[in-house]
Amino acid sequence: MDLRGGSLLRADGGFLIMYAIEALSEQGVWRALKRTLNHNRLEIQPLEVFYPFTATALKPEPVEINVKVILIGDRDLYEVLYEYEEDFQKIFKVRVEFDEEMPMTDGVIEEYAGRLRALSEKENLFPFDRGAFAAILEYGVRRAGRRNKVTARFVDIADLAREAHYASAAAGENVVRAAHVRSAIASKMERHNLVETRIREMIEEKTLLVDVSGDCVGQVNGLSVLEIGGYSFGKPVRITASAALGKAGLINIERESNLSGRFHDKGVHIIAGYLRSCFAKDKPLSLAASICFEQSYSGVDGDSASSTEVYALLSATLRVSASPGHRRHRLAESKGDIQAIGGVNEKIEGFFDVCRILGLTGSQGVLIPASNVEDLMLREDVLDAVSSGKFHIWPVARIEEGIELLTGHAAGHRNGDGSFEDKTVFGKVDRRLIEMARMMKEFD
Repeated sequence: MDLRGGSLLRADGGFLIMYAIEALSEQGVWRALKRTLNHNRLEIQPLEVFYPFTATALKPEPVEINVKVILIGDRDLYEVLYEYEEDFQKIFKVRVEFDEEMPMTDGVIEEYAGRLRALSEKENLFPFDRGAFAAILEYGVRRAGRRNKVTARFVDIADLAREAHYASAAAGENVVRAAHVRSAIASKMERHNLVETRIREMIEEKTLLVDVSGDCVGQVNGLSVLEIGGYSFGKPVRITASAALGKAGLINIERESNLSGRFHDKGVHIIAGYLRSCFAKDKPLSLAASICFEQSYSGVDGDSASSTEVYALLSATLRVSASPGHRRHRLAESKGDIQAIGGVNEKIEGFFDVCRILGLTGSQGVLIPASNVEDLMLREDVLDAVSSGKFHIWPVARIEEGIELLTGHAAGHRNGDGSFEDKTVFGKVDRRLIEMARMMKEFD
């Protein structure tokens, strides 16, 4: 007679909230849950159904039940159940997605402050002054990735608050201040940045070749983001291009080596379309050009380096040097518009760290899409370097703007007769391509 009602029976007439992964991982739970919700009858199954060698137990009559079940899970698990579990679509008909970001409003800021105070009272943390709260809020904004948003994952904020409390206690204070929050963030980064540190050492030792000063023909620096165990950091990579007479068109060396992902392949095709739309309206492109990500052996994906590759190609075609500048842009299809990218803060900070290690000259900087300006939430040391003129951030909206910044010459536009303006980069490239087309015809 030792029968006790489980969660479903205790929730009769109300709601039962449970994690989907637990319902699937516990033996027999998912099947029993489906049967109960399909028939609105709760039936206690004897243990021998799941464990055949146990003693026979009592089997009470089914109980009529009226309960609504809310499953919590991630999007991937939902898609798997929706696709392969037929009963799932019939039982769980209402889907609600919770955003991980919230708009930065006065109400949200008050809610953040209230949650932080409740956490302090519950766990006996030191009180947070205004500066500490501002630093925590800034951390939440950075996690969201945009200045008008803040993360809704308060579990991460709570972890930071606990570490800041520990830093305050270690300093012998009884109030958490902004310096303690920044110390907690720095300590967390130090625990996770072993790979980043090793990469910086390899760059400093010239094992990884990255130029941060001077001019080069057909060479620029792109910026990538690596994520390891939830920790993201920026890493510069050298991108080189070569151009010669031929009919091969644009060759993606990464693809030829089976190291290119689909999105990077798409980006290269966009570059080819852009070059055709700009320079092949009145002549064929008699060009054999190649693009290479140097010292990259684990694969390349994403199309956010498209404009960077365009700069390298134009430099190689014209044999005009460009500042090794450091940029990461996504190129709009054949139009020359620069689209937004992801991880802009990590990319800027990653290149700044490399420049600081190799020596800041005052001429170094990063080109970013103008549409990413609202995403900037940079570290204090980067902001100080920018304000003092030791480091630069140039937002650009068009390919032409980037070319002018890198070469120091006007990009150029077409005249009324369809030709490019004289003494401009595009004009020189166009004349060079006309010469190559004539040479190719004579060679044939």
